[in-house]
Amino acid sequence: MVEARDAHIAVERAPERPAEERSWRYDVDDQVGTGGWFPRGQQPRDARDRVAVLVATGSRKKGGTASADAARPFSRQEMGGVLRLVDDGSRRVTTMSDATRFAKSTEGGSGKPEASHLRPVPPQAPPEPEPEEFPTLSLGGTSAPKLKIFTLGSRLKGRSFLEDTDLTPDEIAEVITTASRLKRMHKNNEPHTYLAGKTIGMVFQHPSTRTRVSFQAGMAQLGGQALFLGENDLQLRRGETIGDTAKVLSRYVDAIVARVAKHQDIIDLAGYGSVPVINALSDKCHPCQALADMMTLQECFGSLSGLKLAYLGDGNNVAASLILAGAAMGVSVTVASPTGFQPPRDVINPASWLAAASNAKITITDDPWEAVKDADALYTDVHVSMGQADSAARAVALAPYKVTSKLMDAAKPGAVFLHCLPMHRGEEADADVADGPKSVIFDQAENRLHIHKALLMHLLC
Repeated sequence: MVEARDAHIAVERAPERPAEERSWRYDVDDQVGTGGWFPRGQQPRDARDRVAVLVATGSRKKGGTASADAARPFSRQEMGGVLRLVDDGSRRVTTMSDATRFAKSTEGGSGKPEASHLRPVPPQAPPEPEPEEFPTLSLGGTSAPKLKIFTLGSRLKGRSFLEDTDLTPDEIAEVITTASRLKRMHKNNEPHTYLAGKTIGMVFQHPSTRTRVSFQAGMAQLGGQALFLGENDLQLRRGETIGDTAKVLSRYVDAIVARVAKHQDIIDLAGYGSVPVINALSDKCHPCQALADMMTLQECFGSLSGLKLAYLGDGNNVAASLILAGAAMGVSVTVASPTGFQPPRDVINPASWLAAASNAKITITDDPWEAVKDADALYTDVHVSMGQADSAARAVALAPYKVTSKLMDAAKPGAVFLHCLPMHRGEEADADVADGPKSVIFDQAENRLHIHKALLMHLLC
């Protein structure tokens, strides 16, 4: 029975290790002291001669067993019968020496090793925030901006503005005053949304830059909105009448701004519609432009009464409105145009009556030098307007009426140059005049914005 038991144990016992492996074997008792496991680095096995080869090469086995197909950062080289492990650079590993991994604690004098990852980290001051390159802004809020009290007359409410004679001199002055106040508020970034909830429809048969943008931007600044309705946006091209268009738009919008080819179209819009209509340009007159011109002259000279304005070129719709608005406000207007291009009599006659009441004077001549004598302002427009077929004949006939530096010098020393734009430099005015120190054409263009806002407020409030 004893022999059978010994045979059974012999079968299950692990086979004997080769001699080279037996030299690496160690007993479990070598790693355990009286108080338990020895810390790593202080175990008796580390002092044995079995690591002599690795210590001699500057390497030490870190423990663990790699699989047969694992990536190995070291290659085996045999030098002088001794097996060495050499770093072949296939993998970079940062190792720490035992002196780095374990350090003596200096606090309390315990002398016991302490793991580096358990040592307390001294507190560090938080990094100073980098200065912001651009400051941040806080926008919005629960309270709406308060509007200043804006007082204006109500006699224009609900009325249309189709021609210059639709406003009396006092009403023109009131509109200019309102425009000046709105301009100051705009420059000071003061809210002036007095037309919140209002909508205007803009019927445009001609392309435009200043008229369209100034009305749209002005209505937005007043808190309302503007709907641009170009020639291709309406059914007018398909035969719908002006009357039907006016009646429909009157159900949708609070006012209509129209830029038309024929003056009769603006009259029909106002006649069939039930909301105010503003003439943004027609072949007869350009009243909004004339109001902006009067505002510009008032800014330049402080007052309109007693000024002299010389207009050179075609006696077109711009010239007609200048004559009527200037005569109403006490500005003497002299128009220099060749025969056949002078303003019509139906403009000159009412302008003469207005001038007589305001102590102004209306003069029509074909001599540009006579027109600019003692003038406070020189004004011109394009020689060939939109839709005019006789462009070549007009260009030849109006060439002598181009505003040059010599003509500007013939006026008063403080005279200014005006142009309603767009401009063809070199045709109706020299570039050194248009872009010179006496030119106020861009102040004049800006004032279109404020005049339009003033008109909308007077007609809709």
